[in-house]
Amino acid sequence: MFTGIVEYKGIVTSVEHHSDGIGVAVDVGSMGEIALGDSVAVNGVCLTATQVHGEVISFDVVPETMSRTNLGSLVVGDSVNIERPLAVSGRFDGHIVQGHVDGIGEIAELSNEGDGTVLSVQMPTSLLRYVVEKGSVTIDGVSLTVAGIEGSILKVALIPHTMEATTLGLRKRGESVNLEVDVLAKYVERLMEFR
Repeated sequence: MFTGIVEYKGIVTSVEHHSDGIGVAVDVGSMGEIALGDSVAVNGVCLTATQVHGEVISFDVVPETMSRTNLGSLVVGDSVNIERPLAVSGRFDGHIVQGHVDGIGEIAELSNEGDGTVLSVQMPTSLLRYVVEKGSVTIDGVSLTVAGIEGSILKVALIPHTMEATTLGLRKRGESVNLEVDVLAKYVERLMEFR
């Protein structure tokens, strides 16, 4: 389990295309130990470390993951949000994030508002029922509070720290982002189906 509190902006050092997916290597700097087999959230996608060479960690991205996320568009030099799983003794600063992306959104607009930035994302209509104002959503692995919903547009307010510490400060209109809605809403919906 993750919390959506990004620890590091990693840099993609290689992307190898295979017939059954891609291999991605990311320089994670000195953010802490990552061992072979560890789970790591890369842009909000839970991946398994398949190779560890110092500060460069490799991951395999299978077709299922490529079809549900934006990882297939990664190129060498891209920045990615990195988070290690929550330690049992750790602080829970964000919200429950599984690293299981629910869909891909598209950045509709980035606008300045005072010292902050409002990020507007076009959401798949199938995910809108799980999003509520002042609820939680994960965008590219970043735990955020929903500031508003206008039709199929989700709005979140980004403080300067978030813009600097995550890849959201590098994003542009038209780019795709990974979306994970609050898992609690999905469980409630599933339970209600059996009433």
